[in-house]
Amino acid sequence: MAQALEAEPTLEAITINPADRKISIATLGRGVHPALEASLSQAIIDAQEHHGGHECQLLSGEASCDTCEWGTETIRSGKLRVERSGATTTVARVTCPTAPKFWRWNSIPWPRFTPREVEIPDDEDSLDEWKPQLIAAVLCAVFGLAGHFVKNPEWTSRLFYVLSYGCGSWFAAKEVLELLRERKIEVHFLMLAVAAGSAAIGSWAEGATLLFLFSFSGALEHYAFGRTQREIRALFKSAPKTARLLDAAGHESEIPVEKIHAGQKLLIKPGDQIPVDVEVIDGRTACDESNLTGEALPVEKQIGDTLLSGTMNLTGAVTVTVLRPAGESALEKIIRLIKDAQHRKAPSQRFTDRFGSAYTLSALGLSLAMFLVWWLAFGLPPFTSLDGSPGAFYRAMTLLVVASPCALVLSIPSAVLAAIAWSARRGLLFRGGEAVERLAAVRVVALDKTGTLTTGELKVERIESFPPGREDEIMRLACALERLSNHPLARAIVADGKRRRVPNIEVQSFESVTGQGVQAVYQSAAVRLGRKTWLAQLSPGRPLPTVDEAGLGASEVWLATPQLLGRIVLRDEIRPQARGVIEKLRHAGLKTVVLTGDRRASAELLKKDLGLDDVRAELKPDDKVAAVEAFSKAGTPVAMIGDGVNDAPSLAVADVGVAMGARGSDAALEQADLVLMNDRLENFWAAFQLSQRAGRIIRQNLVISLGTVVVLVLCALTSLIPLTVGVIGHEGSTVIVVMNSLRLLFYKDRS
Repeated sequence: MAQALEAEPTLEAITINPADRKISIATLGRGVHPALEASLSQAIIDAQEHHGGHECQLLSGEASCDTCEWGTETIRSGKLRVERSGATTTVARVTCPTAPKFWRWNSIPWPRFTPREVEIPDDEDSLDEWKPQLIAAVLCAVFGLAGHFVKNPEWTSRLFYVLSYGCGSWFAAKEVLELLRERKIEVHFLMLAVAAGSAAIGSWAEGATLLFLFSFSGALEHYAFGRTQREIRALFKSAPKTARLLDAAGHESEIPVEKIHAGQKLLIKPGDQIPVDVEVIDGRTACDESNLTGEALPVEKQIGDTLLSGTMNLTGAVTVTVLRPAGESALEKIIRLIKDAQHRKAPSQRFTDRFGSAYTLSALGLSLAMFLVWWLAFGLPPFTSLDGSPGAFYRAMTLLVVASPCALVLSIPSAVLAAIAWSARRGLLFRGGEAVERLAAVRVVALDKTGTLTTGELKVERIESFPPGREDEIMRLACALERLSNHPLARAIVADGKRRRVPNIEVQSFESVTGQGVQAVYQSAAVRLGRKTWLAQLSPGRPLPTVDEAGLGASEVWLATPQLLGRIVLRDEIRPQARGVIEKLRHAGLKTVVLTGDRRASAELLKKDLGLDDVRAELKPDDKVAAVEAFSKAGTPVAMIGDGVNDAPSLAVADVGVAMGARGSDAALEQADLVLMNDRLENFWAAFQLSQRAGRIIRQNLVISLGTVVVLVLCALTSLIPLTVGVIGHEGSTVIVVMNSLRLLFYKDRS
């Protein structure tokens, strides 16, 4: 259970009762996604496989198992808490007190164990499925033309038509057989039925034309989907398999990427791909991050900067330390997000899925009814009249063709997948078609402050010493103390010290004073670093110097030794792109609101600098949730942009949750519908524009597909069109819809 929680960030808690064979899981703000249920069930099945197929002692209610490790080390680390009551065990994350209020509990069925025999193959071959389908369509056309022109002897013409039918129906027939085994009927069945009916009444040419256009549009459909898949797979295809490991003596050795763990040192040379997420500890370089973030220009990197897995090192050799293993890297997060996105359908797509089978049966029923009407009520011959004019069956086949919803079925998924592929290449990760559609309807954009509108990374602005001239000594002592602390201010000071190449010094008797600062001993002298008021309390007879205030949006820490005083001022800078993004949103008619836990004075300063519509400061996580829900209840769709654990609940309840990808917490990333890789806020505007364009193309596709069906059905009912024209109109609309969707792959972002 502990391992499942570690592997699945969407899980907040698991309750398991082996006696009753019940499993309940808690997620944050969402129901159970099928992929999550399948993943958890598979984890339990894997555990059973580990025991040769039998359920182990824990599942039988025992407290231990001789052959399993139950994540006890993880539990002892303080990240998880365990509760047991009788046969029921609950493992939950240790989180803020308000978070459990937003958990949603769901039951999932107890998985059944069956031995695994066949591995699921990789879908590389599916990218080129369109090629044999296109060859079959071409052969269908060639044999059909041969059957039309070669009339002597007559059996030769019939043979060519049979070959044409075989080539044109091959792939569709395989799909139909698979669906019939599942007792399902859809548009492929209609096409084959019409082709068979045409042959039955001697209209071989019309049937061959139908099968050619149907197989050609099918090949085009697979080409379009394969193209979107290839756009996405291009992000990961050339991921490195090995890395250069540096040992304590500085010797190089090759190591598989999957064996790299946090804390190891690697050497990355020019031209190498970054194997995992790392931090530069020596050297300077520039990286090509275009495959992850869409940034066209190389990004300069120096000591203390992070290099993301999958990006390319361009100019210099750098020594780096591993931040996290390959399975937790930025590249792996992207892969999981994209795979998840491709299985989440848009609302309109779910609508077409729901009525697909019913519509197919209705089309069959209407065609049968009209066959009886034309035959029995209007006196048409059932098949062909003596003068060769079409009978009731021919007209019924024409009606069946034009009523088939092929274009309608393809109109939405083709556009959604093209939009997801375009966005993935530019550092925008949609979590499925639903997010693509909903973002266009957003009218309010709520933003967190720290890490969203600001960089979230404090920078040392200035160092002051009293007496003056000893700033280097202040920085050296501050780095020595802050290396032992995990406070955000400490990380900023240490990172700045690395860039300045401040030499390391050792301190003794380190102690952290909660809420005040840290203290230690250096060369037999006490050194304290922390709040100004704390240092003043410790040395009331030694007044601190009078200095200018650090200013709104800035933080300061003071350092004191018996002979020296100093101050370090740090500032969280506003993102350079923030002002432009806010202005574009305002011109588009969207309201911008900042929801922050920061002080009101800082929030008001931000409102003035960026021209925001509203700011709400000093908010707790549940206050942010209430603010987002208030907009939604008022009928105003809202997007929430954030990056932290405290933003996750509000991302979950927003109409569209948006997370900053590089510094975003796992909780925020899992609740987000859209992820902005490398924290590029300007990509939100690009996502909004893409969403609007995708919405327009979906509406165009629906008008084309539905309009074509309505017009052709009316013409077929009034007997105004022959089967050939119906076939061309029906399949032509399918081709137009797919080609229209492919325009999204070549969308030019003019933001």
